Amino acid sequence: MTREPLPFDHRPDPALGAALRQALEPPEGSHAAFVARLLARVDDSRGAGSWDRVLARWARVGVAAAVLFSLAAGYLVGRATAAPGPSVAEALIAPRTPVVEVVLASVLGN
Repeated sequence: MTREPLPFDHRPDPALGAALRQALEPPEGSHAAFVARLLARVDDSRGAGSWDRVLARWARVGVAAAVLFSLAAGYLVGRATAAPGPSVAEALIAPRTPVVEVVLASVLGN
């Protein structure tokens, strides 16, 4: 089983290059406007807070969800009925299996 090599060309693709230039070229045609927009976005992302502040906001929600889940699970487990055990009358009337020592002593004694 031989595989044909994939067609790969290391040279730049002119169509792809033109499409990328058109997408990334600022509409005004100036490099300074593009850099200004980029730096404005960077400053906006810094205003959102550091990673520990973001995690702290989500931690409150996570703890609240964990408490709610624990309460619901405790309620459901508490509502489950325990398996009914035998009543006193059933325990006294039920036949019991003989103890091994008694059976062995009766066999050896005779």
